[in-house]
Amino acid sequence: MAIRNSLAVTQGKGGVGKTTVVANLAGLFANAGYRVLVGEFDPQGNLARDFGYEPVDGMALLSALISGSPPPLLKGVRENLDVIPAGAALADVAGMMLSRTSRGGESLGQLLGKVLAHVAGDYDIVLFDTPPGDVIIVDAVLTCSSAVLIPTRADDGSLDGLERVAERFARARENNPELRLAGMLLFAIGTRSVRLEESVRESISEAIPGHIAPIFKTTIRHLESAAADARKHGLLAHELEGATASEKKDRLKALRKKEKPAKGLLNRNATGLAEDYEALAAEVLHRMAQLADEAAQTQEVTSV
Repeated sequence: MAIRNSLAVTQGKGGVGKTTVVANLAGLFANAGYRVLVGEFDPQGNLARDFGYEPVDGMALLSALISGSPPPLLKGVRENLDVIPAGAALADVAGMMLSRTSRGGESLGQLLGKVLAHVAGDYDIVLFDTPPGDVIIVDAVLTCSSAVLIPTRADDGSLDGLERVAERFARARENNPELRLAGMLLFAIGTRSVRLEESVRESISEAIPGHIAPIFKTTIRHLESAAADARKHGLLAHELEGATASEKKDRLKALRKKEKPAKGLLNRNATGLAEDYEALAAEVLHRMAQLADEAAQTQEVTSV
């Protein structure tokens, strides 16, 4: 059964911004007062860099999946925001499931649903980060999700990955008919690449028709220096915006005193990137509300 107001961010290719999108959306939702849970199910555990906490080995999450017990929680990663952290040990889940299912045991999706049921009700929004290539984990997460967001870059590999996600989505709907496509996101697109953006939007629409899943109007711009700063210092885009503004003041003070400014952030202005994520967060909330209304109307029709 799908978890209410849950959103899985997934793609068939790595390096398309899944983890960064999850972290920034979660931070903005929490900042707006929503109680947010982030479930990390990528063995790489890169959310630790985005949020700035110490990485874990993933054994606690793997043990929870084996036993059906409550998942490990990092509480207060940000105000109103908790995280279920993953790590390298989660990669062993494929072997575990092969042994379990060969004996007629439950699927990973069923086990994950039981684990999440212990805590999901305490939150307004649940976001899932997924690995690019582990089909077993992705399928399990989609079994428990109410909606899917698919980020993509402009390269052919990313567009091919998008098609693979579409196939997984279709399979997941067999076990989770409540699953819906929230939309697709253009990630790391240059602010001046208008023709490229139009071309990618056209390619996406051909791969998955727009009436099934809209392409979000917001695009996340390519800003390499900001991305490097964010992960190095464990800052989200809106936090980095504040940090760059503060550093600018310190730099000007040093110049007035004829002192050499201290070395700090690579990026001098993260306002544009922060605004991109704020616009995306508003779009995603609107889309999730729209999907919830559609689901409620469908339930009313079927119950009559």
